[in-house]
Amino acid sequence: MIKMRYELAIFDMDGTILNTLEDLTDTLNYALRKNNYPEHSIEDVRRFVGNGIPKLIERGVPAGTDTEAAGRVHRDFMEYYKIHCADKTKPYDGILELIRSLRQAGCRTAVVSNKADVAVQELCTRYFDGLFDYAVGDRKGILKKPAPDSVNEVLKYLQIERKRAVYIGDSEVDIATAQNAGMNSIIVSWGFRETGFLKEQGAEVIVNQPKEVAKLILDGQTVTEDMGLEVEKDE
Repeated sequence: MIKMRYELAIFDMDGTILNTLEDLTDTLNYALRKNNYPEHSIEDVRRFVGNGIPKLIERGVPAGTDTEAAGRVHRDFMEYYKIHCADKTKPYDGILELIRSLRQAGCRTAVVSNKADVAVQELCTRYFDGLFDYAVGDRKGILKKPAPDSVNEVLKYLQIERKRAVYIGDSEVDIATAQNAGMNSIIVSWGFRETGFLKEQGAEVIVNQPKEVAKLILDGQTVTEDMGLEVEKDE
């Protein structure tokens, strides 16, 4: 039997397991264009994402846009995204293999996201059917990340001790979420933020490939220089 360091891996969605950036960019620009606002580049949207759709809209509309006008952009965004949320979205290379290897070893898996819960459930079914024990998106009564509420909901639902779980994400929001939840974290470098920025935000363990996540979880090891992995750890 494999001696696991953790019994539960909680994954962020956008930028961690799914590359959703193109669909988010296309949807935002559709909503902006429909309302006669300037569009944004994919690099702009990369900086905007991480705090949920309302914050993405707030960052995407021109400065000084009133609440009613921003609300129209939000409604147009949601209507379009329900239909087009998976046009270009796909799992990052190696992610499906990672999740399957964790589950085969007996590690449970979950998703927490600031994306609308309906989209989270649809994307989990479309790309990861049967690979997550629980998924929590933006839903009534649960505060968005970096509040720890969604993580706490997963721990409660799966009845797993906090110290036996690890949080895996790609942004400053995820770093803060893990800290607020009192959990260890693994931050990935292939998502929506650059490694230097992640270090500045307090990331202690940064991995460059999905197989490194499996190594950290399944080998029951701490991060050391002799692991043979491209793992960065600040001292």
